Amino acid sequence: MKKGSLAPNLKLSLPPPDDISKFLTGSGTFKDGDLLVNRDGVRIVSQAETEAPALIQPSDNQLSLADFDAVQVIGKGNGGIVRLVQHKWTGQFFALKVIQMNIEESARKNIAQELKINQSSQCPYVVVCYQSFYDNGAISIILEYMDGGSLDDFLKKVNIIPEQYLAAVCKQVLKGLWYLHHEKHIIHRDLKPSNLLINHRGEVKITDFGVSAILASTSGLANTFVGTYNYMSPERILGGNYGYKSDIWSLGLVFLECATGQFPYTAPQPEGWVNVYELMEAIVDQPAPRAPSDQFSPEFCSFISACVQKDPKDRPSANELMAHPFITKYDNCEVDLALYFTGSGPSLATL
Repeated sequence: MKKGSLAPNLKLSLPPPDDISKFLTGSGTFKDGDLLVNRDGVRIVSQAETEAPALIQPSDNQLSLADFDAVQVIGKGNGGIVRLVQHKWTGQFFALKVIQMNIEESARKNIAQELKINQSSQCPYVVVCYQSFYDNGAISIILEYMDGGSLDDFLKKVNIIPEQYLAAVCKQVLKGLWYLHHEKHIIHRDLKPSNLLINHRGEVKITDFGVSAILASTSGLANTFVGTYNYMSPERILGGNYGYKSDIWSLGLVFLECATGQFPYTAPQPEGWVNVYELMEAIVDQPAPRAPSDQFSPEFCSFISACVQKDPKDRPSANELMAHPFITKYDNCEVDLALYFTGSGPSLATL
C-alpha cells in the first residue's frame, strides 16, 4: 500500500477491542470506510481509490503473506511449489513460490543465491520479485505472475513458432541476458524453455535463478557443474572454466527447438537416450546442431550457427546478437506477440 497524506489532528473513534479484528488486515492496517491507519500514519482514501486501490509496486515494503488468498497450485519443482495467489486489497495476482528448507546444503545455497538475485534485479525482461519471507521452516517468494505460463507450455500448444515471432521473443530474451551479464554479472546457467515466461501482453521474461552464478566482472569465469544437461554448453560439460557465452549456447538450442518443434539432439535409439551421459557425449563430440537451410531463412540459420559455436570465444555476446540480421529483420513489421500468445491454442489464464 502506498503512503498517503497524513492527518495528525484526526481523532479516531475505534470500536470495542473485542470487535476490532474485523477491521484489521493481515499486515496490521486498520481500515474503516475511507480511513486507513497503520504504523506509518493515517490516510484518507477517496471513493475512487477505495474502488480501485493503487497497484502494488516492487518497491512497496508493506506486503504480508496474510494479505494473500491462495487460488491454485500452478507449478511444482524440487523442494517446493508455486501457487497463484491474489492480493486481498488490490485484487492483483501473483505467483507465490514456497520452498521448504529441510533440504540439503547445496540446495539451500542455491535458494540463497536466487533470493540475492531476485532482490537486486530490476529489469523489464526479468521476472519481478516483490518480497521474500521466511516462516515456519519455509522460504516464500512473491513473484510477478506471468499468465501465459512458460515458453515450454506454449510450445506444447503450437508445436513450432514461426520465425517472425521467434525473432520478437528472442529480442526480449537477449535484452534480459544482456542485463544479467553486463549489469549484474550473472550467468543464468539454466536457460531453457520452461524458464522463459510469457504473458497476455506479449512480454517474455527470464526466471528461476536457483543455479545462477554471480561473477566479479563481465570477464569472469565459473567452473561449477549445475543446471539442466540438455541445454548445457560443451565447455561446461567438460568441467572447464566458462563464462557468459555458455548462456548463448543454451539460447541457440532453445530457439532451434522452438523453430523445429523438437530438441536439437536426436537419441541414437528409438526409445530415447540411455542415460544423461550419452546425451552429454553427443553435445561434446558431435558437430553442433544446425537449422535446416531448406526450411528456414539464411538469417535464422546464421543466428543459430553463431550461438552454438563449440568454442565459446567464437560466440557473440547478447548485445552483439541484438544487432544480428535475424533479430533486426522484422523491425519494420508489425509482429504482435500479444495477439499471437493469446490467439494460439487454448486461451491464456488472464484472470
